[in-house]
Amino acid sequence: MSFVVRTWNLFHGRTHPPSRRTHLRHMVELVTEDGPDVVALQEVPVWALGRLERWSGMTARWAVTVPALLLGPLARLVTEIDAARLRSLLTGQANVVLVAPRLTVREQRLRQLNDAGRWEWLRLGRQQRWCQAVGVEAFVVANVHATNEPKAAADEAARAAAFLSGEERVVLCGDFNVAAHAVEGFSPPIAGIDQILVRGLELVEPARAWEPGRRTLGGRLLSDHAPLEAVVA
Repeated sequence: MSFVVRTWNLFHGRTHPPSRRTHLRHMVELVTEDGPDVVALQEVPVWALGRLERWSGMTARWAVTVPALLLGPLARLVTEIDAARLRSLLTGQANVVLVAPRLTVREQRLRQLNDAGRWEWLRLGRQQRWCQAVGVEAFVVANVHATNEPKAAADEAARAAAFLSGEERVVLCGDFNVAAHAVEGFSPPIAGIDQILVRGLELVEPARAWEPGRRTLGGRLLSDHAPLEAVVA
């Protein structure tokens, strides 16, 4: 049995080049509309978490990485005023795993990958970094968004691998924030910072990025990252 797996850093719904508008719902619908099996997302604003299942038609599990100062409609409204400046300052952000409803979702386990305190980003600008591991059928999907500094990011990837060491079949994916980074025991990485790596599973179709045309809206790219997808078995 094969599974289509995708990962995408949603950039809080922003475009590239930046504009004042966000398109989060459109992006979630776009990456899920053709029925993938698993989608791992990063940089999802906290206000959107309760809407994801309705937008995607998939089961949602999440891990908040930056707490929100504002919640609900007010957070969304304030962000729309100037998305470029306020994307995570007020609305927080989370990692998310979406799973097709036909698949069994088992337990979620979380492991913090750095030593940042919950509110340290307010004082020092340091975010907590987490490995979000969700059991899906007979394997585990692990979603990471590493620190935006190569040495720290590599260390966090190693900690994620150690956290998953007891799992036989794993998909490790997300925004690694270090280019072409190899993780011991997993399949080789591709170019770029976004990855879908596997252990104990077959890569039927290796990870590849979407062509720009699939995520273009009004002459701008949706997010500064392209969705990445692979087929595993």
